[in-house]
Amino acid sequence: MPAIDDLLKKYWGYTSFRPHQREIIASVLEGRDTVGILATGSGKSLCYEVPALSLGGLTLVISPLLSLMKDQVDDLNLRGISAAACTGALTHRQRAEIERQLEDNTLRLLFLSPEKCMQPGVLKFLGQFPVRLIAIDEAHCISAWGHTFRPEYRQLSGLKRHFRNVPIVALTATAIPEVRTDIARHLGLSEPREFVGTFNRTNLRYAVVPKEKPMALLLACINRHRKASGIVYCSSKKKTEDLARDLRKYGYSAAAYHAGLPAAVREKVQDDFLSGRVQVVCATVAFGMGIDKPDVRYVVHYDLPKNLESYYQETGRAGRDGLDSECLLLYSPEDYGTLRSMLEHDGSDGRQIRKLQEMIGYCETTECRRKYLLRYFGEAYAGETCGMCDTCERQGETIDGTAYARRILGCVEQVPKSAGIDLIVDVLRGSKNARVREKRLDLLQVYATGTEQSKKQYRIWILDLIEQGYLEQTGGRISLTEKSAGVLKGEVRVLLPAPSKK
Repeated sequence: MPAIDDLLKKYWGYTSFRPHQREIIASVLEGRDTVGILATGSGKSLCYEVPALSLGGLTLVISPLLSLMKDQVDDLNLRGISAAACTGALTHRQRAEIERQLEDNTLRLLFLSPEKCMQPGVLKFLGQFPVRLIAIDEAHCISAWGHTFRPEYRQLSGLKRHFRNVPIVALTATAIPEVRTDIARHLGLSEPREFVGTFNRTNLRYAVVPKEKPMALLLACINRHRKASGIVYCSSKKKTEDLARDLRKYGYSAAAYHAGLPAAVREKVQDDFLSGRVQVVCATVAFGMGIDKPDVRYVVHYDLPKNLESYYQETGRAGRDGLDSECLLLYSPEDYGTLRSMLEHDGSDGRQIRKLQEMIGYCETTECRRKYLLRYFGEAYAGETCGMCDTCERQGETIDGTAYARRILGCVEQVPKSAGIDLIVDVLRGSKNARVREKRLDLLQVYATGTEQSKKQYRIWILDLIEQGYLEQTGGRISLTEKSAGVLKGEVRVLLPAPSKK
C-alpha cells in the first residue's frame, strides 16, 4: 500500500495535508465508516482520492451534479489518475471504454449520481468488481434538516446491504449537529468516526447593511474590489439577468447564471468567470458548487438567503486563496415576509421556518456575526469580538433599557407558550393581523404598549435579551429564564443597544 504522503506529492505536488485530511484518510484506510465536515475550500475530495489510489480496486463517488463530476474527472485524468463518470449522456463507445477499464481493474474512481448508483442493474454490475471504498459527497443532502434535502439521497441507505464490508466516507462542507447525526443514521454507518473542521473562515469579513438603494450599495462594493472577481446571489432568475444587464451599463463585465439558461450558456459563463473574462456573475443558488476559483474577492447577497447553511456555503466561495475578502448581505425585513409566505405556501415544515428565523437573527444581531455563525454550527468562538465583521467594527452604544426589557418579558409572560419573536413583537406594537385577532391577544394587558418603537428594534432587543440570558429561544419559541424574575420585579438594571438613528 503506497504511503499517502508519497501519493500526495506525486499526484498533487503538495508536501503536507490540510487540517483533518490526514485523520480522515487514515480512518478510511483502516476500514472505518467516516463522516468528514470540512469547510468549502478545505480539500474534501482528497479525502477519498488519496485512499482510492492507496487501496487500489474501485472507489465509487456519489455526487449530485453532473457538471461537478465532469470537472473532477477531467482534473483527475490530467493528473494521471484513471477516473470516469457514469451518466446518461455517455455514448456507446464511452460506456464500453469504462467497462473495459473496470474489467482490467485500471479504473480507480467511478462517479455516479445517487439515482444511477441505486438502479438494480447498476448495483448488480458493480458487484462484479473489487469496490474498496464508497465516498458520498454533499452528504447533507440526505437529511431533512439539511438546507438542500434531496429525496434521492435517501435511497443510498441500501448501499450497506450491497457492499457489506466496504467503508463509506460521507463528506460535506455545512452540517449542523442534527444533520451530522442524520447522515450516519440514514446511511446505516457502523460506529462512524466523525471529524469536524473549523467553520471559522478568518479571512472573510462579514457585514449586513439595510437594503436601501441596493444598486448603489452593490456598485460601492464592486468599486472597493476594482478588477477583482465577485459573485452576486439573487433570489430569482429575472433579477440575475436584470442586475447583470445594469452592471454592464456601468461598464462592468457581468453575466447572469441560473438553472433556466441552456447548458451551453451556463458552461460558457462558468468558463468565462474562471478565466477572468467575466468579472461579476449575478446568480441564483444554482451557481457555485464545485467552482474552484481561489481569488473571488467578494460575495454579495442581494436578497435574503433562506437559511444560514446556504449563506455560509455561498460566502465560502470567497477568499479560498486565504486573502481578505468581503461577504456583504443586503437586508430588508420585507424579504423575510416574502420568504416566510413562500415557505408556508409550499407547505414547508416548521424546521424550514426556524432556519429562516435563525437567518433573521444573524441579520439583526448586535453581537459578533462570526460568533453567531459559528455557534449555529456547534462551534465555540473564544473571543468576544473578531475584528472582521461590521458589528465588531462598530462599537455600539447602549441605553438603560430596563423599562423596555420589563415590557418585553411581561409580554412573553402573557402570550401563549408557543409564541415566537414575530408574535411577541406584533402584540407589543398593537398589530391587528389575523394571528393576533384569532388568538384574542389584543385583549392582553400588554397589547399595544410599545407602539413607539419599530418592529426591527424590538427584534434586536429580544435577540439581545436572549444573548444576555434573560430570555430563551427553543425551536423558535421564546420563554422566560431564571434570570427573568429579577427584571420583572425591578431588581435588575438591563442595558440594551441604543435604537438606531433614523
